[in-house]
Amino acid sequence: MRFSKAIVRKPGRNIVKAISSANLGLPVYKKAVKQHAKYVEALVHCGLQVQVLDPDEKHPDAVFVEDPALVTGKCAIITRPGVSSRVTETESMSAVLSPCFKNLEQIAHPGTIEGGDILMINDHFYIGLSERTNQEGADQVTFILERYGYSSSVIELKEFLHLKTGVSSIGDNILLVSGELITCKAFEKFRKIIVPETESYAANCLSINGKVIVPSGYPSTVGSIQSLGYDTVELDMSEFRKIDGGLSCLSLRY
Repeated sequence: MRFSKAIVRKPGRNIVKAISSANLGLPVYKKAVKQHAKYVEALVHCGLQVQVLDPDEKHPDAVFVEDPALVTGKCAIITRPGVSSRVTETESMSAVLSPCFKNLEQIAHPGTIEGGDILMINDHFYIGLSERTNQEGADQVTFILERYGYSSSVIELKEFLHLKTGVSSIGDNILLVSGELITCKAFEKFRKIIVPETESYAANCLSINGKVIVPSGYPSTVGSIQSLGYDTVELDMSEFRKIDGGLSCLSLRY
C-alpha cells in the first residue's frame, strides 16, 4: 500500500508527564522537538504530505497520534484508549479526521483499543489484546472493518505494551519480529527478520513507499533490512523511547 498523507502532532512541554514504564529518565522537551522535526522531514522524504498539529498541552501523550485513531483506505475509526488520561484525546482527533474521511466510525464503552495494537498488512488487520486493548474493543473494530470489506484476527499479548512494539511489516511478505512474537502462529506465513533482544526497540519501524524508517543505534537490525535491498532512514528516537513511544506511534499514515 502506498501512502500519500500523514498526520502528526508536535510534542508539548507537558511531555515530561507522559506515561512511561521505560525507566530511562524524563524526556528533554527541546530535544524531543528537534527529533520530532527530523521525523517530519523523514516522512516528507518518503513522499508524504504531512499535516502538523499544534501541541496538546492538556494531554501529555498526545504526540502519539496513532493510538486514538485507525485510518484505512475506506474509513477512519476513532478508538478508545485504554488509560483514562488519554480517552479525551479522541475529541480533537475526531475533529481533525472528519474533514479527511467520509466514513468516520467510533469505538464505544466498554471497549478499549489503541492504534498501537493494530497492524495492517494489505487488507488484513492484526489486533493485539493487551493492557490497553480489550476483547470488546477488538470485537468492535472487527465488526467495523468487516463492513468495509476488511478481515482481521486477534493476537493475545503477554509481554509487549502494544502489538507493534514487537512487530512491523516492511512489505514483500516480510516482518520484523521480536520477543514473544517470534513464534507467534499468526505470523507463520511471513518471512521474518528476527530482531535480537538487545535491539528489541528496533522492531518498531515504518515502511513507507519503498523506504524503511528505523530508530538509530541498532546496527544489526538495520543491516538485516538493508541486506534485503531496502533503503533505510535512521532517526534518533531517544526522547520518545523514554515514554514508551516508537516510530509508528508518532503518525497516522494514509
